[in-house]
Amino acid sequence: QVQLVESGGGLVQAGGSLRLSCAASTRIFSNYAVGWFRHAPGKERQFVATISWSGTTTRYTDAVKGRFTISRDNAKKTGYLQMNNLKPEDTAVYYCAAKSGPTSSWKDEYNYWGQGTQVTVSS
Repeated sequence: QVQLVESGGGLVQAGGSLRLSCAASTRIFSNYAVGWFRHAPGKERQFVATISWSGTTTRYTDAVKGRFTISRDNAKKTGYLQMNNLKPEDTAVYYCAAKSGPTSSWKDEYNYWGQGTQVTVSS
């Protein structure tokens, strides 16, 4: 069983930055790919970014490419999402998720989810 806890959300002005963290309880964090998803009001939960267990493979949704960076520190059992140049349309609850095997942009492939952290970007 893997428990994930997100932190780092908050209120920021457009153009600002936030770094989200995802702390994992599992002893073998490096066994899992990590994904970040977001859920805005009135929309389905959507893929944001994913990183492989080794950190060598990353993927992003087009809307955040060049602004967001996903990373991980397996020794600290923590994943990160650095968000720069934030826009009001980035406002959502952000969730981290973990899965065994390769990276994926499909939320249904992820077995473990955190409770979410709110990110609000004001214009």
